[in-house]
Amino acid sequence: MYSWIWRKLPFGVPGKIVGSLVLLGGVVALLWYFAFPALDPLMPFNNGTVGETEDEPGEDPGRVPSYDPDDYELEESPSEGAVDPGDGEQGD
Repeated sequence: MYSWIWRKLPFGVPGKIVGSLVLLGGVVALLWYFAFPALDPLMPFNNGTVGETEDEPGEDPGRVPSYDPDDYELEESPSEGAVDPGDGEQGD
C-alpha cells in the first residue's frame, strides 16, 4: 500500500516527501478532530468519582490539601553554640 502511494505521488522525490507529510498531517487531523472525540465517551479513563462519599460527608476526595508553612516550622530552633554529637568532639 505504501509503495503504491509513493508511486502515485507526483514531482519526484522532493514532491513525494512533501506529499507524504501532507497526507500524514491529514490522517492525524482526521483522527484528532473526529475519531478520538467520538471514542472518548467509550473509554474508561474518565470514570472517577467526584463529590461526597458516604464515608466522609462534606470532604472532597479529589481535593489537594493547601500548603501551610506553619505546619513545617520547628518548635525550637537549635542554638548556635550547640555541638553536634557526630562531629567528633568529646565533652568532659
